[in-house]
Amino acid sequence: MKGVFPVARFEDKETPFYYYDVELLEKTLDTIKTESGKYGFKVHYAVKANANKRILQLISQSGLGADCVSGNEVKACVEAGFPAEKIVFAGVGKTDKEINEALDCNIFCFNVESRQEMDVINELAAAKSVKAQIAIRVNPNVDAHTHAKITTGLNENKFGINLEMLPDTIRHAQTLEHVELIGLHFHIGSQITDMSAFEDLCVRINELQDELEQKLNLVVPNINVGGGLGVNYEHPNHLPIADFETYFRVFSKYLKLRAGQTLHCEPGRSVVAQCGSLITRVTYLKEGTVKKFLIVDAGMTDLIRPAMYDSYHRIENLTSDEAEETYDVVGPICESSDVFGKDRVLNKSKRGDVLAIRSAGAYGEIMSSRYNLRALPKAYFSDDF
Repeated sequence: MKGVFPVARFEDKETPFYYYDVELLEKTLDTIKTESGKYGFKVHYAVKANANKRILQLISQSGLGADCVSGNEVKACVEAGFPAEKIVFAGVGKTDKEINEALDCNIFCFNVESRQEMDVINELAAAKSVKAQIAIRVNPNVDAHTHAKITTGLNENKFGINLEMLPDTIRHAQTLEHVELIGLHFHIGSQITDMSAFEDLCVRINELQDELEQKLNLVVPNINVGGGLGVNYEHPNHLPIADFETYFRVFSKYLKLRAGQTLHCEPGRSVVAQCGSLITRVTYLKEGTVKKFLIVDAGMTDLIRPAMYDSYHRIENLTSDEAEETYDVVGPICESSDVFGKDRVLNKSKRGDVLAIRSAGAYGEIMSSRYNLRALPKAYFSDDF
């Protein structure tokens, strides 16, 4: 089954370009609000997945907050209409400039990843005579059962503070006059489809909360479980919206929130991945001894996930209904890793055919580059046509 695209209206558009289905994004946002609203959870969109200006505006208009990992993301979110009180700022390497700008915006919370970062935020907040709200990011040492490059909650990862260091870190935070500890933050990885990983996270948080209450008499007002919910890359047409119902229900069922505590989460990929596609044309059909190669005008500079993670993206020929053949779909970049898919079964393809590389709404446009001095592709929305 192919996706529905206004192919006839693509003819005058220079490829490659990103195509975003506004209706699907809005349905996804409605689902998120409905399912999270059942439990009173607060949702912050992880901006690193896609920071296209219109995407950010649509998400801010839906009422979601924002999860940022750079100062420029914070600024982009403020400009897109996200209220500062719904913005959280994470990341292991926040610069003084970024922290100062976020303080000036009066954001809701800094997700702090080291003791030294906490000290720097305290010092910079003191210089402005303000108090910064912080959540300490904790490594729960929970395996997300996902790709090694997007697993973030293990002790050997660069992110967060290990469990055994947490009590002393909290005691230190309580001595600082210009930071206020308002929460604990967790994030175990990305593209998680095994919900048992989130169940394991809940169990670890429950144990940790019991320990902190007993040892430090501490109950923080906010628990942030990060993001990580995966999408179905194999079947974007049949499963266009991630399983938010089960995702939020897991936390409601297994996480023992204390009285007055609020749960926050930070989905990114699951919000935008399926609404976006990379549209490209076949430049050449090259036949080898064994293989047939479709050489397209998009490259790893426009969608790096297959080259970086060996990721699967469904590929559809939008302009052919002929019998199926098997191809390697490759780009023009001077790297052997510039491959979108090997041994893909597509309708018989020829030079000039238009292909859609699906589920490219997350980590597509935002990770594009000008390697080989290629131009950055434009972005179009379904209501542009």
